[in-house]
Amino acid sequence: MSDIDVLPELKQILGAMLFVAKDPIMVKDMRRVMVEVAEERTDAAKDFAQVTEDDVVAALQELKKDLAEKHLGMHLSEVAQGYRMENDVNCGPWLRRMLEKGKANRLSRPSLETLAIIAYRQPCVRSEIEAVRGVAVDQMIRNLLEMQLIRVIGRSELPGRPWLYGTTQKFLEHFGLNRIDDLPGIDELRRMEEAQQRRKAEEAAVVEEPVEAPEGAAKETGGEQQETVVEEKKAEAAEASGGEAEVPETEEDEFDDEDDDDEDDDDEDDEDEDDDEDEDEDDEEAEQDK
Repeated sequence: MSDIDVLPELKQILGAMLFVAKDPIMVKDMRRVMVEVAEERTDAAKDFAQVTEDDVVAALQELKKDLAEKHLGMHLSEVAQGYRMENDVNCGPWLRRMLEKGKANRLSRPSLETLAIIAYRQPCVRSEIEAVRGVAVDQMIRNLLEMQLIRVIGRSELPGRPWLYGTTQKFLEHFGLNRIDDLPGIDELRRMEEAQQRRKAEEAAVVEEPVEAPEGAAKETGGEQQETVVEEKKAEAAEASGGEAEVPETEEDEFDDEDDDDEDDDDEDDEDEDDDEDEDEDDEEAEQDK
């Protein structure tokens, strides 16, 4: 009796795949493997060609439950949008001794701080990281790139078009995260950044408000408009009469006429005084002759 005569359950196959995998496996990749194997086989294994992604997820949940109940020193975790087998945290000291992992971590404190800034603010440029840390980060960025914890994801629109940095899939695997949104406190940080951007936008809107023109400029504009209206009235009256026509005088013209009248009255008074003086001289000459 061959081994293939006893067809394993779906959760057994998935458990074996996760056990030998070095990296997390996504559900769609598990299903793809099941379908490809079923197409190549002619025995009962071809029945797995009908497996759907929902069937894979249900089998994984059942496998996760079995591992937790039987205390096998392993558990199934969802990491980097995939699944992988991990050892229980309580078994860590024995595993570190066996694998000689008691040495100092390669990720230094400055590198860890730089990595945290990139993870929470990505995509970001080197100048933003240095503004937060207050020191140069060239060496830390090179170390993180060599460890494949960060990567270049594009160029910024800033002058010089500097590189934009972001985290990698290996970063999620290293810290046991399923996605970037699972970082602690990232929602609060985003709310703070959004509030800061709103304040900057409000301040910019206040600065761009139009400045009111001075009162004197408004008066000058009103005077020019009045002169334009008077000229238009004169032109309309001239066209209506076929030539020049009288136009109602403005207040300034009335004041000019009054000034002319006053000057004429002054001239008449001066002439009367001259006549009176001539008469007085004639009388004096007549008396002398007598």
